[in-house]
Amino acid sequence: MEISRNQYFMAGLVILLLGIQFRLVDSVVLSEPATRFLIERSKHARAANTTRLLPAVGPPARKVIRPPEWLGWCLMSIGSVLILHSLALKQNPG
Repeated sequence: MEISRNQYFMAGLVILLLGIQFRLVDSVVLSEPATRFLIERSKHARAANTTRLLPAVGPPARKVIRPPEWLGWCLMSIGSVLILHSLALKQNPG
């Protein structure tokens, strides 16, 4: 199955907009259930057991994700190249 012109354009547009969003956002704070989900499924099993034993010790821990600056630029450039590539392809008949 070949990727059509429209599929290249849509993928480029989504990746470009995702890159713009990464450039605009400094950090993302996950909710307490999302943080617990990450802890339970990561290699930090000891930390997961600690959060279950002491649930009322203080405010719930929340993971802060700070994407690197280069990630937004990288996604924007890849999305732009895909959009330009889609415009260079022949239009499919029908």
